[in-house]
Formats: sequence, C-alpha cells, structure tokens
Amino acid sequence: MSNSFFYKLHTTIAGGAIIISFFSILSRLLGLIRDRLLASTFGAGDTLDVYYAAFRLPDLIFNTLVLGALSAAFIPVFLEYWHKNKEESWEIASSILNILLIVLFILGGLFFIFAPFLISHLVAPGFGLEKQVMTVRLTRIMLISIFFFTASNLAGAILNSFKKFLAYSIAPVMYNLGIIFGIIFLVPLLGEIGLAFGVVLGSFLHLLVQIPSLLKTGFSWKPVFNFKHKGVRKVGLLMLPRTFALAVNQVNRLVITNIASTLTVGSIAVYNLADNLQSFPIGIFAIPLAIACFPYLSESAARNEKEKFAVHFSVTLRRVIFLIVPTSLFIFFLRAQIVRLVLGAGHFSWRDTILTLKTLGYFSLSLFAQALIPLLARAFYALQDTKTPVFIGFLSVGFNLIFALCFTRTLGTPGLALAFSLASIINFLLLYIFLRKKLKWFDEKKIIFSFFKILIISLIAVFFLQIAKTIMGHLVNMRTFSGVFCQFIVAGLVGLVVYLFLAILLKCEEIEVLRLFLGKKFNFLKR
Repeated sequence: MSNSFFYKLHTTIAGGAIIISFFSILSRLLGLIRDRLLASTFGAGDTLDVYYAAFRLPDLIFNTLVLGALSAAFIPVFLEYWHKNKEESWEIASSILNILLIVLFILGGLFFIFAPFLISHLVAPGFGLEKQVMTVRLTRIMLISIFFFTASNLAGAILNSFKKFLAYSIAPVMYNLGIIFGIIFLVPLLGEIGLAFGVVLGSFLHLLVQIPSLLKTGFSWKPVFNFKHKGVRKVGLLMLPRTFALAVNQVNRLVITNIASTLTVGSIAVYNLADNLQSFPIGIFAIPLAIACFPYLSESAARNEKEKFAVHFSVTLRRVIFLIVPTSLFIFFLRAQIVRLVLGAGHFSWRDTILTLKTLGYFSLSLFAQALIPLLARAFYALQDTKTPVFIGFLSVGFNLIFALCFTRTLGTPGLALAFSLASIINFLLLYIFLRKKLKWFDEKKIIFSFFKILIISLIAVFFLQIAKTIMGHLVNMRTFSGVFCQFIVAGLVGLVVYLFLAILLKCEEIEVLRLFLGKKFNFLKR
C-alpha cells in the first residue's frame, strides 16, 4: 500500500473510521465469541438473567455520568482551549478526571450499600430470592469497573481530540478478552462471580492499553480540582443536559429489565443476546463513522465554517446509509441463520433460539435509525447544543416504555424489541427535523437521492439473497451447523455481490469508504 493510503488513514474522517471499524469488527467478533460461550455454557436461563441484570446499576452510574456525556462535552471545550493555551487544556483534563472519580466513589459506595434494596425493588423484582442475592453479589463486584472505565474514557476523549484512534480502538478488544478470560478460566475456579471479575479485568485492560498513547500526547496527571475554572464549568454545563438524557435512557433500560424479569425465565438473557447481535453492524459501521467525524464537526463549528460542517455531516451520513440499509435487510432475512450459528450450541435450547430470532427480527426494523442517531446527536454536540437531543431522547424513552408495556402482553420478550425499534425511529425522525431547522442546509437533496437509490439496490440484492437461501436450503442438511453455515455464507455473498455490483454500476459515491479500506488494488470500486 502506498504512503498516501496511510496518510489518508490517519488524516481523514473515512481513514479514522476505518481504524475504528477494523478494531471494532475484531471487538465485535470477540463479542460474538463471548456471547456464544455464555449461551453454550449457561443457556438463556437464571445465570444469564442474573449476569445481565447485574450490569444495570454500574451502567446507570457510568453511562449516565461518563459514557457519551464526557466525550460529547469534553472534546469541543478541550479543543477550544488547546488552540489558546495548551497547559490550561491539560489542567482542565486533570480536573475533570479527578472530580468524576470523587463523584463516582460517592455514588458507587451508596449503590454498593443499598444494592439489595435496589435489585429487589427496581432492577429485578420478578426474580426469586436466590437470583436476587446472586445479582447483588455480581453487581457489587462490577461496580469496581466504573473507575477504570472513567479514566479510560477520558483518555479516549483526549486521543480522539488529537484524531489518534488506534489505542482508543483497541480498548474494546481488550475488554472483551477480559470477559472471555473470566468465562473460560475464572468461572470454573470461582463459579458465577467469575463472570463479574472478568468484567473488572476487561475494564482494567481497556484503560491500560490507552495509557502509552495518552502519555505521548503530553498529558500528565495533576492532583487538581479546579471547580472555578471556566473550561471545567463549561464542560460541566454541557454535560448536564446530556447526563440527564443518558440518565433517562438508563432508567429506561432499568424498566425494561424490570419488565423482562416478570416474564418467562431467560427473558433478560434473550433480550440482551438479541440486542448484542443487532448492535454488531452499528458498532462496526455507524459508531466509528460518527466518532471519526465528531472532531471534524467540532472543529468546523468552532471556526464557524458552516459549509464545511454541512459537507462533513452529509458525506458521513450518506456513508452510514450506504452501509447500514443493506445490512439491516440482510440481518432480517438471515436472522434464523445468525442466531443458530452464533448462539445455537451447548445449553442454548431450540426454545431459546426461536425466542431470540423473533426478538432480533423486531430489532432489525430500526437498525437504520439506530445507526444514524449517533451521528445526528454528535452534530448537535459539535454545535454545543446538548439540550435538543435530551428533549428528543426524553420523548423517545417515554414512547419506548409505553410501547413495551403494550406489546409484551401479547408478544412477550420480542415485544420489548418492537417497542425499542418504534421509539428509535421516532428519535431519529425528530433529531433529523430539528437539525434541519438548525442548519438550514446540509445537502438534503443529495441525502434523499442517495437514500432511495441505496434502498432500491438493497431490495434487489435481498431478492437474489432469498433465491440463493432457498436453493441452498434444498442442497444442504439444515439440521447441522455446516449446513446452516453454508446457506448463510452463500446467500450472504450473493446478496453482497449483487449490492456492490449495482452500487458500482450506478456510481454510488458512498462506495469510496470501501475503496479506501481495500486500497489501490480495488480502484475499480470508484468507477
């Protein structure tokens, strides 16, 4: 590969997205291995219900205060001060880290003490006493991970500010390796609590792998708590609306877990396993592009370069659409094969398989919306508007809860996924409408034209995928892993080849993101 390829890889949105995507794919593949190990070892039963329920309280603290809120508020302010005074920007970073750790220590301590009450009344009231006790034990251990994740996410935000994505991208890989280590080695030694210690190990590795790159940026931790600094206060003020939105979202997840705990045994496990499967393409396509685009959006907004902002946004959005629309359709029509291949082993029963593929089917209906929400939200954050996404998020969560209570009466666990999908579509539509009013122009005609062109060729590709799937179903033994695998691979490849052929034929600009990833040997993709 030429030097120009590596230059683009480290200096463009698409290049940054490719670095993130590569390791995100690796991380997601490890996540599939992790889920297969969990499913085959425990099945969709009591142990996995407990395991996933135990994440709720640590996630409530960390995801609310740190994940998303920190990076969305920190990066624009950090970059603003970096161009004025580098020493001052490092002081802001240390102050934010120290303040967050103190707050988390207080909240983590309270959650540790009151975990039995919170689990039995808020998280999983439908659990029996034995399941509640085990959930408390795992929750208390997992609370340790929030401290490692907080330091790690601040490190990642700093690295993203400098458009250094490598170590940041490797971190999730290390996290999954830690959990897999826990399943394979710690569970046989410690029992179910080995799962919780695997999570803690993964969070530690998530931080450890980013430290060398962080130190190279010039960061040096200082024991400062400068609450009065304008930059620190600005980050705090920008975090507040986003923190509220994330808190609402986490409360929503708590309520979903609460509802699932009252359904059949294994409902929490099925919902989370299906959610992990449907989030795979979002993690490898949508999130990397949104993350890589965010510093460029923030920079354009800080310099008041509205046209450049709109161009960055439009190009990235169309690339997400190009990747996610066919993927969502492929997942829907191959959902049975996906569930059987990834989870259908060991203690994961046929009943678990059927329930999971139904849930995955409802999730896939909103993949396009879920994939575009991160980019739309970051566009608002780059403009230092965190209130609008909060307001819209609050509304969508309300819809999700109402839909969930309605649909679970007739559909059970899959009803939770249907409710989530409808709420996600509402969230996407509202974000798009409000951003359009705010920007007034972001090349909307080109976006709409690209969307319908991509949708049409995706539907044609799915038509051929279905033909290949049917033919292979008659040629192989569908009761074996190898038979299902062959059907999945052949049908998927036929759909993919048809889609790429039509994209090249119709000269879709968005295919550039694949050409850059594959390198100069595939310059024909540009034609």
